[in-house]
Amino acid sequence: MGADTKDAPLNSANQRQKTMASPAQKISISAGDALIVVDVQNDFLPGGSLAVPDGDAVVPVLNRYLAEFSARELPVYATRDWHPANHCSFKARGGPWPPHCVAESPGAQFAAPLRFPSGTLVISKATQPDKDAYSGFEGTDLDARLRARKIKRLFIGGLATDYCVLNTVRDARRLDYNVYLLSDAIRAVNINPNDGPKAEAEMQHLGAKPITLAALGT
Repeated sequence: MGADTKDAPLNSANQRQKTMASPAQKISISAGDALIVVDVQNDFLPGGSLAVPDGDAVVPVLNRYLAEFSARELPVYATRDWHPANHCSFKARGGPWPPHCVAESPGAQFAAPLRFPSGTLVISKATQPDKDAYSGFEGTDLDARLRARKIKRLFIGGLATDYCVLNTVRDARRLDYNVYLLSDAIRAVNINPNDGPKAEAEMQHLGAKPITLAALGT
């Protein structure tokens, strides 16, 4: 990515337990809907400094969701960690993680195969040395941008289920958005074996509805 900005436009396998929506359930996307792609960055993919197991498997699925939203000219937002080199989440500063997604580094770039439509807005988070942020809403203007577009429903997928996806969904529900969790386009870190399923269960308890591509009729 180029400039360090929250809203720069873009031009161009864990074993998991899932509770899916019924195959018969179909959802039409239209005005008032937005797609949020959470942190699908190189450092979270296989070979990255903080790789999510099977993390690259979300990319082709997300591309199909991106195509659906693009075809209907619906807004797409892409969140990203955009850390300073001395970020508080890094082990050198007492945090839990190895250095990852350092701003302007190759590891911070979005996965190259992602096909973001023109006009995708990038939301950079955790950009300050002493403040962490797992949610795409924390310390950003994402909520203000969604409300300016009169967005009511959010379709959320990406990495990782048990951290940034979970916290983004938590905040989205707290802010009274209707949320659809893209169950076929998420993967978990699973530091503990059941962290992913527990996160999915929590998101559903909060009111997020799990769906797959089949729900959009693709």
